[in-house]
Amino acid sequence: MYTEQEVEVLRRYPELSVQELAAQLGKNERSIIGKLSRLGIYQRKVYVSKTGSPPISKLEIVAEIESLMNMKLEGLEKSPKGVLLALRSKLAGGTID
Repeated sequence: MYTEQEVEVLRRYPELSVQELAAQLGKNERSIIGKLSRLGIYQRKVYVSKTGSPPISKLEIVAEIESLMNMKLEGLEKSPKGVLLALRSKLAGGTID
């Protein structure tokens, strides 16, 4: 349980890091993150790829290619991701960089 005073301290996030809040309140980091989440203060960082875009799996790319070609392409998921992205782009009417 968190007291009202502790909740007020938690509201200083992100001014104070999770580690700093945990040390100040004498609680573990997982507890702090959980309480911040329940308060609607903490949002998990969204993973992005090296290019800054949301990640997409090779299976998802293959599914899009299959949809564009209206056919099943067994084994295509074994191709390099860059090749799959280029193929999807070309089939969708885009250009290959």
